Amino acid sequence: MNPRLAKAMVNGLLLGVAVVALLPLLWMLSVSFMTPGEASSLPPPLLPKHATWANYHELFARAGMGRYLLNSLLVSVAITALALACNLMAGYAFAKLRFAGRERLFQVLIGALVIPAQVAMLPLFLLLKYLGLVNSYAGVIVPAMATIFGIFLVRQYARTVPDELLEAARIDGAGELRIFVQIVLPLLKPIMVTLAIFTFLAAWNDFMWPLIVLTGQEHYTLPIALASLSREHVQDSELMMAGSVVTVLPVLLLFLALQRYYLQGLLLGSVKG
Repeated sequence: MNPRLAKAMVNGLLLGVAVVALLPLLWMLSVSFMTPGEASSLPPPLLPKHATWANYHELFARAGMGRYLLNSLLVSVAITALALACNLMAGYAFAKLRFAGRERLFQVLIGALVIPAQVAMLPLFLLLKYLGLVNSYAGVIVPAMATIFGIFLVRQYARTVPDELLEAARIDGAGELRIFVQIVLPLLKPIMVTLAIFTFLAAWNDFMWPLIVLTGQEHYTLPIALASLSREHVQDSELMMAGSVVTVLPVLLLFLALQRYYLQGLLLGSVKG
């Protein structure tokens, strides 16, 4: 087969798959600008007849979507910052520091990956209830401060840091904290960006755990608020699509802006780990 023809066929196939993947998102965006009831007509229109911002005005002026947006931003940023600090330190310790039971403890952590997260939700909820953290932002943030996957990801990448570099710093009198901050962290920048994006997206899109912990509506994050709003406006597809756009658009733009660094960190970790 002609190489140019083969290349054109592959590119055409990839373009077709991309269109199929993007079509629901584009239709969601289109419906969010339609007037009430317009999306329910048959056949469903692809574009609004008279585009309007009324659905977004309804969300922020009456449904309180601005408060829920700030809640999601606060929770996601706090989880990302704390998870980065904990996962980086733990991953580096498992990779480069020698202490009793290091390998056995790491094997236990890896084994815990096969346990479904739902299994731990009930005991975790009871623990948070005992600590008085139910219906608070801390109840959502604290359990996400460190993850086994994050520790594993950092450990695999930190193993590529040369031992000779760390030993030279120790010989020069640098303490472990100074070595970690001034030498190790700059070398871990690619995996830091990857882990930050991964953690932020997971925290932003999390539905189950905030639904369990947050009992007061004033603490709702965007996914919970959107589900609650759908029960009140079950027939208002246009309003629901506007809420979906508000929920999806920030993380979609973030991922598109940083996807190069995200993929670079994953690929470097897989090659060097």
